[in-house]
Amino acid sequence: QAAKSARTVVITGVPDGLLHDDVMTDILMIHFQMSKNNGGDVEEVRYPTMKKGVAYVTFEDQEVVESVLKKDEHRLEDKRLSRCYSLKVTRYCENVSSFMIYLAVLPL
Repeated sequence: QAAKSARTVVITGVPDGLLHDDVMTDILMIHFQMSKNNGGDVEEVRYPTMKKGVAYVTFEDQEVVESVLKKDEHRLEDKRLSRCYSLKVTRYCENVSSFMIYLAVLPL
């Protein structure tokens, strides 16, 4: 089994404050388990985190990380959300600086 960090992706653009944290965690887990999103078995979703709008998703298999990263656009859709939200998915790296995550969550 690959190291946990190799099986984890960083999600930015998570809508903040709209729903209870447990509900948002559930929505993220469902999104990343769906085959239409190139997903697979999720081991863990960490949300909320120290950074607003950022979540960490750890998959059971590293291959799923690769397929999730290949998907052009991740659109978070759920009947509990008022609209779709575009998510940015990047590879987790333990030495990524906070500054890079800060840049990732800035509105364009």
